[in-house]
Amino acid sequence: MKTALDIDDELLARARRHAANTGQSLGDVIENGLRRVLSSGPQSPKSEEPRLPDLSRGDPSAEDPLSSYSWPDLRELIYGPDGLAGDRGVR
Repeated sequence: MKTALDIDDELLARARRHAANTGQSLGDVIENGLRRVLSSGPQSPKSEEPRLPDLSRGDPSAEDPLSSYSWPDLRELIYGPDGLAGDRGVR
């Protein structure tokens, strides 16, 4: 069956090179690729966002323990009074 498809130019160029290198027709390369993808089972949609595990700790309804600090106070707690990050001497 003949059909028309819009294929990314670089992908099509790679498929043509693969076909030439393996002695296959472009149609055979595309058919084999489709067979491989379809035989591997259901694929998740490309637009689906990756899901990260919830590694949060503590009571989510508890008060934020950092809310009583100002930004300069937090900066001093992190970098020290002289602005150095630990022993690394990073400013």
